[in-house]
Amino acid sequence: MQKVAVITGAASGIGRGLAERFAAEGMRVVLADVEEGALAELETDLKADGATILAVKTDVSNADEVENLAEQTVDVFGAVHILCNNAGVVCSRPIWEHTLADWEWVLGVNLWGVIHGIRAFVPRMLAQGDACHIVNTASILGLVGGSGEGIYKVSKHGVVVLSETLADELAQKEANIQVHVLCPGWVRTGILESSRNRPDTLQNPEAETPPRQKIIGGSRNVRAEMEAGMSPAEVAEHVYNAIQTGTFYIHTHPEHKAWISERMERILA
Repeated sequence: MQKVAVITGAASGIGRGLAERFAAEGMRVVLADVEEGALAELETDLKADGATILAVKTDVSNADEVENLAEQTVDVFGAVHILCNNAGVVCSRPIWEHTLADWEWVLGVNLWGVIHGIRAFVPRMLAQGDACHIVNTASILGLVGGSGEGIYKVSKHGVVVLSETLADELAQKEANIQVHVLCPGWVRTGILESSRNRPDTLQNPEAETPPRQKIIGGSRNVRAEMEAGMSPAEVAEHVYNAIQTGTFYIHTHPEHKAWISERMERILA
């Protein structure tokens, strides 16, 4: 059976890497992204390589749009076998200075996007009965603490525990669905420029936008780390292998396990 893979945040970064990897395996791929131009470009590129593609403009923070994504997937391809809840954004400043709009935007995409994906797709997967996989994109920052990237960390910690709970509950039900949570370190993506897709309704008034927010990721160290990071194609290979082996926690950078261990030791102490 030709598998069907759905990827949110598919038009760039890790999402594009996943789309290209799954298409190379002969899967039918559903591309979902809020950025129409980049989405259309990827659709054209993959179709030129002979892939079977459905592109659906989707704001994952909107439950109705994610439900529409699920409906279109099943209407066109009849099934879904892999769901990658991957869309993500970042907004950086001290946590007490974040506006309500900051919280609504980042949590809306990073956490509610995964919640909406689960609500829309899991019932359909259960009804199918086929072997299915759900890959939720968290981050190494979903497993550690410390200063910086407060809202992002809150959202990604939420994705991790949401994935853990989902996996346990599906196992109790003996469902034919495996869950995976992707916790990458630095990857060469455009997430530092994610504000390009921030909705007008969640923009901050100029008076509520301190200078530091205007240079999200502006630290040379942050940008240098990202530019030296892993390629999206390498991350996609980690994900593909985890699906084959049934691995739950997908660590792209094993050296970061020391951070996790340090946090666990502090908790236990």
